[in-house]
Amino acid sequence: MTQTELVPGLAGIPAAESSISFINGAEGLLSYRGIRIEELAAQSHFEEVVSLLWDAKLPSQSELDALSGRLKSHRELGPALSKFVLGLPQSGHPMEALQAGLAALGMVSPVLDDNDPASWRDACERIMGAASTLIASCERNRQGKELVTPDPELSIAGNFLYCLNGEKPDAIRERILDCALVLHAEHTMNASTFACRVVTSTETNPYTATSAAVGALFGPLHGGANERVLRQLESIGGPDKVQEWFERKTAAKEKIMGFGHRVYSTKDPRAHSLQELARELFKTHGSTPLYDTALALEELVTAKLGSRGIYPNVDFFSGIVYQKLGIPTDVFTPIFALSRLSGWLAHWMEQRGDNKLFRPGQIYTGRKDVTYTPMGER
Repeated sequence: MTQTELVPGLAGIPAAESSISFINGAEGLLSYRGIRIEELAAQSHFEEVVSLLWDAKLPSQSELDALSGRLKSHRELGPALSKFVLGLPQSGHPMEALQAGLAALGMVSPVLDDNDPASWRDACERIMGAASTLIASCERNRQGKELVTPDPELSIAGNFLYCLNGEKPDAIRERILDCALVLHAEHTMNASTFACRVVTSTETNPYTATSAAVGALFGPLHGGANERVLRQLESIGGPDKVQEWFERKTAAKEKIMGFGHRVYSTKDPRAHSLQELARELFKTHGSTPLYDTALALEELVTAKLGSRGIYPNVDFFSGIVYQKLGIPTDVFTPIFALSRLSGWLAHWMEQRGDNKLFRPGQIYTGRKDVTYTPMGER
């Protein structure tokens, strides 16, 4: 069938059938395998969500313990990958390091057996197990610091903070990052997930497919929004200047970062949960002018623009939380990727289970029937 009408960005055109996650933008609903994100954020933790996304059900305690154990067994990078990380240019962006690192992880892992689902699962577990150490190690290398040996007793969130800072995090910091990972784990057919599924449809391995997804997430129209929110808040100059800043922005019809969403016409359900985490974190470890600025801006924007469906999204609060956890600003998007790897890998398995190569058409707009001109006549 020939498509005669262009839909820019394929907006709203279904690209696959999936049972992994569901969004109702009008109602502000997001669910993983049918369970609402608010319930998972309050009661679950990241490793359990990984199991839910991959196996389409909540695990028993023995199943969860077994998965957690296997993920921990893949946490160390090994000599070859550690040497690779130490050889990366310190001037590079952490997302570039992660993209290269995932491809390199595939090079030091067993070759995927296309006919063996157990081999598929093992590859996914190797990626999810090593990712927190890989991201933290790339950042320590960039700072000229020695790499930290991962701790097999910590959760994925705890191990990331430990390998990043060299200190075991307190319970509240570990829990808050863990919950943030839960909130970002999956979000239907976004650009990076689509990229992952397109590459997967060539029957490539998950190392290559997730590396491609990281490349898509690195783009400023997809990942990195929380970095821009943080820079925006810093530019305001304090909570007492929010009103003046807002009026200037709206008069110039400039975008206010962290508000509104392409899917949700009400408040992003993940923002509710992350806002609660922010309150707990700043109550325990002390407020900052940046957090106070964020609260003032949220109140003002909601009052002025809420009637138009413009509310805070998950990016508005995540950057503030990550900064308070001592995470460098340009590592925010790799944390997004650490979380989203669980969703990408669920889509990799789903795509491989009933695969058809993506081969979309195009609408040709070029010239036709052009005669070749020999070199001497040009």
